[in-house]
Amino acid sequence: MKEIYKPLFEPFTLKNGVQLKNRIVMAPMTTFSANSDDTASDAELNYYAARSNGPGMVITACAYVQASGKGFEGQFAADRDSMIPSLRSVASSIKEKGAKAVLQLYHGGRLAVPHLIPNGETLSASSVAPRLDRGFYSIDKTPRSLSDEEVVELIKDFGEATRRAIEAGFDGVELHGATGYILQQFFSPHSNIRTDRWGGSLEKRLTFPLAVIEETKRVIAEHAKQPFIIGYRLTPEEPETPGITMTETFALLDALVEAKLDYIHMGVTDFWSKPRRGVDSKRSRMELIAEHVGNRVPIIGVGSIHTPDEAVQALEQTGIPLIALGRELIVEPEWVEKVKQGRENDIKTTVNPNDQARLQVPDPLWELMMSVEGWFPVEKK
Repeated sequence: MKEIYKPLFEPFTLKNGVQLKNRIVMAPMTTFSANSDDTASDAELNYYAARSNGPGMVITACAYVQASGKGFEGQFAADRDSMIPSLRSVASSIKEKGAKAVLQLYHGGRLAVPHLIPNGETLSASSVAPRLDRGFYSIDKTPRSLSDEEVVELIKDFGEATRRAIEAGFDGVELHGATGYILQQFFSPHSNIRTDRWGGSLEKRLTFPLAVIEETKRVIAEHAKQPFIIGYRLTPEEPETPGITMTETFALLDALVEAKLDYIHMGVTDFWSKPRRGVDSKRSRMELIAEHVGNRVPIIGVGSIHTPDEAVQALEQTGIPLIALGRELIVEPEWVEKVKQGRENDIKTTVNPNDQARLQVPDPLWELMMSVEGWFPVEKK
């Protein structure tokens, strides 16, 4: 490989002693491709296997921890023990290729899809409707506020899903506190207007995510027989007013540092995007976050990093130790291998409509890739 790319291939050891073979992570991306019983399909297993040879760690698409939290068609589940064989097949498809396998856990909250959940009733921190339009679906249903007892039960369900991940052979879990899902809904002043112990002040809005982390760590201590990764993904700001600002994100980061996580994963679409509000700075969010956290917890950066030069620049200019690739690994499953072999000029940057079989992309995801304009760079037929 070229000398300039060697930083991408340096091993990295997490706080708990787990070593990643390089600095590249496969970002979690929904495939919409589970079986009708919410088990992972063969097409999904092939999709993960095709992309797990190069990265040091692969984070799966989010798996729901409660039936009320399902947010996508074709989503595999982690909410009951009968799903353990399915989860085991996902973990094995990744680990057999040499990457660490991390299961992302979540609850959709007010962004759950009504026709996919019991009674069509969406749930959240408070009865505040979202405004979601992702091009291929939208949600604007007002959710029901969770009772105190239901909040406690949901915390336990995150722990139970973690136990299933351990039994299935995963190397870790990532708690999905980004993209507007339930963990973010409790932290956000837009979606959490509660006046009990789960909301109100900034400190109280942190109570639920920190309780989920504590329960997850308790389960890991009880059930894991070897070091087990726990990470947390967050979105650093919200567009709504009121909404999460960079000032509040710094408070969340400090709380996550104190919780002694193995990593914090940022959820942004552009690595170099600037803050909306909450700080007086012209630097990017990632630079500010890297400076604020320092070496206290490893940060995974992500967002429109396409080329190995861009990945190296992101590492070196921010000091962030890990870079996640999303769509780049769909378009080019061998992105990491090609850089390592000095074949970076062979990396595919566009999708050919005839390449589905070669890319091992399941039908539902492929159909969306071909139909949602601007989502992927598609070559003209």
